[in-house]
Amino acid sequence: MHIEILVEDASGEKLLESLLPKLFGTPGEPHTWRCHAYKGIGRIPKNLNAGGDPAKRILLDQLPKLLRGYGKTPGIDAVVVVLDSDRRNCVDFLAELKALVAGCNPAPNTLFRIAIEEMEAWYFGDQQALTAAYPKAKIEVLQRYQQDSVCGTWELLADAVYPGGSAAIKKAGWPLPGQIKHEWADRIGPLLDPDRNISPSFGKLRDGLRRLVSEGA
Repeated sequence: MHIEILVEDASGEKLLESLLPKLFGTPGEPHTWRCHAYKGIGRIPKNLNAGGDPAKRILLDQLPKLLRGYGKTPGIDAVVVVLDSDRRNCVDFLAELKALVAGCNPAPNTLFRIAIEEMEAWYFGDQQALTAAYPKAKIEVLQRYQQDSVCGTWELLADAVYPGGSAAIKKAGWPLPGQIKHEWADRIGPLLDPDRNISPSFGKLRDGLRRLVSEGA
């Protein structure tokens, strides 16, 4: 089967590029997929028929149009949308997203998966991989993290592994935060073991993707 995967930023795309072969197998044997990174999450537009500004590449702003297009495109067997919850209520957020798909005619086979609070939670879920990538990580900081909690996840990871911590990254300003998140995906992502990860939201991603391809086989 062929799967289109949408993610809100380049670091998320980098992480998924490391993970997907571990879950789907070698590309083309038998599954194929493409990842599409956007430049932020945005929000679901009130007017679901609005086209949005494609030049801005903001994921939720574009999502109604994207899903309508995928539903009408032959050869696309499923669409996977991976998002951060940030500080949203996940139950309400997921209901909004599912309502969006229900409004498409025809509707694509769509799987939504949400990281709590940010995808950096998935690195905390496999601290063996994290400390292999960053042997000098501050263990006492890592131990303060409560898995899949809303606590300033990326900032806590930065405090554990980046010289000067999150304060130094914020002081430097953009584009450093994006560069650091991309580095984490590049260094930690290839070391993640999907079956070792204790993050509940990662487990939902892993199991959902495996189920998707097994049902579509």
